Amino acid sequence: MKVLVDLCIVPIGVGVSLSSYIAACEKVLKEAGLKIALHSYGTNIEGEWDDVFAAIKRCHEVVHDMGAPRITTTIKAGTRTDRDQTMEDKIRSVQEKL
Repeated sequence: MKVLVDLCIVPIGVGVSLSSYIAACEKVLKEAGLKIALHSYGTNIEGEWDDVFAAIKRCHEVVHDMGAPRITTTIKAGTRTDRDQTMEDKIRSVQEKL
């Protein structure tokens, strides 16, 4: 099943700069072959359900391996059965109405 996910991973107990942890997660998602779009407070991900959630698990493993003792993650996930929809489709639909 195809899924669109908005992912926000926040390492806790590592100081105020988180960009190196986010960059490590972005590498994991790219290596997984997923379609991703980084934004200011997270990453949109498009792919097959099992692939996406396996990559999210791997992100947690990598961030912990980098020394983060805790991680809090927010995930919003959406699926459709009536048609295929990409991240770009969702954005275009709104932009057409502006």
